[in-house]
Formats: sequence, C-alpha cells, structure tokens
Amino acid sequence: MQNAIEEALNCKEDVPIGCVIKKDGKIIARAHNKREEDNDVTAHAEILAIQEAQKALKTSRLNDCEMYVTLEPCPMCSWAILKSGIKTIYFGAYNPDYGVFISNPNCIPPKYLPLAIKVYGGIEEEKCGKILEDFFKKLR
Repeated sequence: MQNAIEEALNCKEDVPIGCVIKKDGKIIARAHNKREEDNDVTAHAEILAIQEAQKALKTSRLNDCEMYVTLEPCPMCSWAILKSGIKTIYFGAYNPDYGVFISNPNCIPPKYLPLAIKVYGGIEEEKCGKILEDFFKKLR
C-alpha cells in the first residue's frame, strides 16, 4: 500500500488517489488520478494502472494480479477491475458515497461478481484518509 500512497502524493491538481498493480509480488503498473491534468473524466488511478498493466503484460487479462489503491473504487473502476480479471484488491480509505466493493456492494449485481475476487478494505486507512482530508481542506 505504501507504493499506492506514494503515487497519490504525485497528484498535482487532482484528488490524490494512487494505484499500484502487482503480479507475482512485482509492481507492473502504477498510476495516480489525472482527470484534471488530462481533461479526461475516465483518468482515474485504477483505469490508468489497468491500462499500463495490460501493456506490460501484452494482454487485456490481468489474472493473478493484485491491485492496491488508496480509496475504495467507484462503479466505473470496479467494472474495469472485474472485467480485467484482477484477483485481489486492497484499498485504503472507504468511500461511503461511491465505493462499490464494500460500501455499496449492491451497485454490482451478485451474478457479476466472480467468486474468485477478494477485496480487503481499510489498509493504511488513516494515512489514505488523511491525504484526502488535507487535499479537500486546501480547496475550501
């Protein structure tokens, strides 16, 4: 999770969310939010990391990969995670408004949740939450 936290701190003008994807214990992709920087509403850390991992592995299937992300994924990112075949997700802060896997699991009908996907939330939750809290304090 520390690598994902470092990625979040690389955000310039975006909500500081970082993501890292590992395969066999080795980082194959890393990204942070770039929505404002790239003028692209789909430039979430998870989406960008998935794209980078797919290029690195030369496949759209990220089977046996693990994702570490500082905030519980939103619906858009959750669908991309499911469709990519990532097997395990570790996230930091819970996202009560938009988080899908734990906070609002009904956003994805159960029949679409593969039984093999594992989700662990609250990893370094305090650190991840503080980064977001500090960002939003600056905006006010």
